[in-house]
Amino acid sequence: MIMFRLRAEICLAATFCFLSGCMVGPKYQRPSVETPAAYKELTPADFKNTQGWKVAQPKDDALRGKWWEIFNDPQLNALEEKVDVSNQSIASASASFLAARALVKEARSELYPTVTANASITYSRVPSGGANTGSSLSSANTYTDYSLPFDATWTPDLWGSIRNTINSAAYSAQASAADLQNTRLTIQTELAQDYFELCGQDSLKQILDSTVTAYQQTLDLTKALYDTGIDADEAVAQAETQLQATLAQDAALGIQRAQYEHAIAMLTGQPASTFSIPAGPLKSSPPEIPFGVPSELLERRPDIAASERLVAQANAQIGIAKAAYFPTVTLSASAGFESSSISKWLTWPSRFFSIGPSASETLFDGGLRQATVMQFNAQYDETVANYRQAVLTAFQQVEDNLASLRILSVEIQHQDAAVKSAERSLAQALDSYKLGIDPYLNVLTAQTVLLSNQETAENLRIQQMTASGGLIEALGGGWDASQLPSP
Repeated sequence: MIMFRLRAEICLAATFCFLSGCMVGPKYQRPSVETPAAYKELTPADFKNTQGWKVAQPKDDALRGKWWEIFNDPQLNALEEKVDVSNQSIASASASFLAARALVKEARSELYPTVTANASITYSRVPSGGANTGSSLSSANTYTDYSLPFDATWTPDLWGSIRNTINSAAYSAQASAADLQNTRLTIQTELAQDYFELCGQDSLKQILDSTVTAYQQTLDLTKALYDTGIDADEAVAQAETQLQATLAQDAALGIQRAQYEHAIAMLTGQPASTFSIPAGPLKSSPPEIPFGVPSELLERRPDIAASERLVAQANAQIGIAKAAYFPTVTLSASAGFESSSISKWLTWPSRFFSIGPSASETLFDGGLRQATVMQFNAQYDETVANYRQAVLTAFQQVEDNLASLRILSVEIQHQDAAVKSAERSLAQALDSYKLGIDPYLNVLTAQTVLLSNQETAENLRIQQMTASGGLIEALGGGWDASQLPSP
C-alpha cells in the first residue's frame, strides 16, 4: 500500500512537470504587406461633375449588414434573403466549416489521457494431463475467470506537438469560416449582378418595343406615300425590312433574360422550372458606397482573412515537424479486479495494478525529419506568397471597379447627349421626308443611329450597376475579420 502511494505521488509530480513543457517551432507573426495610403481612383478630381455616382461621407466609412439594401430595391432584397437559406454552395461551405471545427475538438482530445475498460467472464477447460496425454475428459479441470481491468495511457505534450496540432486545426477552421463568408459574399454579389442584368434586358425590351411601334408608324407612312404616288415601293421594302429585323432583335432579348432568370433561381436554391421574376426595367442607380482607408481592406475581405489564417496554420505545422526531433514520453497505468470466484470478484484482495513511464526516441531516420521540416518551411513560404497575392488582387479589384464607375459616369453623360442629338436628327429627317425633300434612306439611317445610341446608353447603365456590385464585393461586403470564430 505504501509503495503504491509512493509511485502514484511520483507519477503525479512528473505529470505537473510534463504539463509545463515547452513549445518548439517559430512564433507566428502576420506577414508584412505593402498597402497604399489612398486609393488611386478615389480622388475628388475624379468624381467632379459626374452624375449617378459619388463617394459616401467619411462618417460612414464601412458597409453594414445587408449591403444590398443600399440599392433600395424590394425585389432584390427578397431574393437576397433566400440565398442564406436555400443556396447549396453556401450549405456545402457551412458543412465544411463544421467539419473543420470538429477537427479542432479531435486535436484537443489528444491533450488528455485515454482510459479504457474491458470487462470479461471467461469459462475455461484445461486437461489435467496436458494436451496429448490421452487423459479422459473426466480428468479435465474447469474454471471461470472474472476480470475487470482499467487501462490508461497518456502522452504529455512536452514539446508542443499536440498544442501546435490544435493551433493548426484551429487556424484551418478559421480559414474555413472565412471561406464560408467569401462564398456567401460571392453568391450574393453574383445574384445582384444577375438581377441588374435581367432588369437591364427588360429596359432594352422597352426601348425595342417603343422602336417597333415607331417603325410600324413609319411603315404605314411609307405605304400611304406609295399609294398616293409620292414615294416608291423601294421605301416600303426598306421600312418593312427594318421593322422585321427589329422585331427579331426584340424577340432575341428573351434568351438572355431567361438565362439570367434561371441563374437567379439556381442561386436562390429553387428549380428554374418553377421560378419567375416579373418584368420590370432597371430602376436602381449607383448608391453611395462607403470607403475606409486601404489598410482596412486587409480586415474586410474574407478571402484575405482565409489566406492569412492558412499562413498561421503552416507556421504551426513547422512546430509539429520540429517536435519530432525530441523524445516521446508515455505514461501507462492499469488497474482492476480479477478473480476465479464471482463472489470475490470486486473485493479488495482481487485488485491488481501497474504503472510506469516509457520513453522512445528515433536515433536514425535517414533524414526524414529534416526533410519534413524543409517541406513545411517551403509550404509556409508558399502560403505567405499566396497571402500577399490575395492582397494585391484585392487592391486591383477595388481600383478596377472604381475606374469603371468613374469612367462609366462620364461616358453615360456623353451617351445621353448623343441620344438627344439622334432624336433631334430623326425628327428633322422625318419632317424632310414628309415634305418630299429627302429620301426615306435618311429616315432609315437616323432611326438606326437613334436605336444604336439608346441601346448603348442602356448597356452602359447595366455595366454601371454591375460594377457597383463588384465594388461592394471587392470591399468585403461589410464583413470584418473580427467576425471570425476565436481559435
